[in-house]
Amino acid sequence: MEQLNKRILTLDLIKGMSVIGMIIIHTLLIFANVKSQSDTAIGSFIVFLGRGTSIFLICMGTTFMTSSHQSLTSAIKRGGLLLLAAFFMNFMKFIVPVILGFAPAHFIEKYGWHGPIEQQYLYLALLGDILQLAGMSLLFVGFIRKYVKNKYGILAIGLLVALVSREVSGIHINFPVVNYILDLLFNNDFPAYVYFPVFPWMSFIIIGMFFGKWFQELNYNGPQLFKNMLYVGLIFIALGAPLVFMYGNYHYNGFYHMGPGGVIYFAGWTLIFLWAIFRLTSKAKENTWMKVLKYCSKNLTSMYMIQWILISWGKGIFGYRQHGIAFVSILILFYILLTFLVQNTLDIVRKKEPLIVFRRISVDETVLK
Repeated sequence: MEQLNKRILTLDLIKGMSVIGMIIIHTLLIFANVKSQSDTAIGSFIVFLGRGTSIFLICMGTTFMTSSHQSLTSAIKRGGLLLLAAFFMNFMKFIVPVILGFAPAHFIEKYGWHGPIEQQYLYLALLGDILQLAGMSLLFVGFIRKYVKNKYGILAIGLLVALVSREVSGIHINFPVVNYILDLLFNNDFPAYVYFPVFPWMSFIIIGMFFGKWFQELNYNGPQLFKNMLYVGLIFIALGAPLVFMYGNYHYNGFYHMGPGGVIYFAGWTLIFLWAIFRLTSKAKENTWMKVLKYCSKNLTSMYMIQWILISWGKGIFGYRQHGIAFVSILILFYILLTFLVQNTLDIVRKKEPLIVFRRISVDETVLK
């Protein structure tokens, strides 16, 4: 029975879209010059797409509650593995190009460094991005899933994280190792170290968990879940919009370090977006595009790492932020294809099912006309 399917096709499709979207966004940010990013319709639209992080995080929280792996141990293990993957990705993105001699000087100048880039190895290895956020968050939300059984209790925790985020923002003590952990949790100095601090960004994951719990209580009734998302989304926008537009210095101090009003406002639009995508895809039949997106969703973490590593290596070949939108558009297609090729190759090596399976046709199956 379809309503008892614990997997939500819409969320799989959206996570798959996020893989394609991140390749597009990161290619533009790395290779397009400033004018192409801000003064062209295509560049401005792609930069706007880059504000969709909350969509991925709410999807992550929802599927976290319906995952087949429900133990606290599995959440902690997954969080630790994501943190290791994040540091490995930074090593491959930044340090390997320096070691091999193809890190562009223009990229080094972005940070205002005057000495050899080798002096910045530790800084580059520890840069915090979405994988660090996901890994650190899993170390917390595993406890919420295990011990908080009321969906409104889960929602209250998510809103509380948003509420206190501005107050705890920027906490530091005079101890380097601890300060790095505090940066992952509370950083407010963009772009130093951490792009997505756990406070407030974990709020979106926990809000997604609220809907995942609700989905369970609805006996996995997908249409009702997304209808509820629409209603809650409208309420969130009504609450968040006045805070953002009237008290923006506190509630929206930039995209990466928003306050509680910003979290509620962005969450509201995200929930309405999820409802809209559900309405568009709920009656769609399985097709090749859907298969591609489901494949991306299944391999989201590895494809995220692959595309970032490949794009970062490309700085040494194509240059850093030097090109117009036409050439960048070609690079976008190139990196989409290259990312799929590398992921497919890894699948074959690991004996997993790749996106494209070449089936040998026997003589008996061949029809000569």
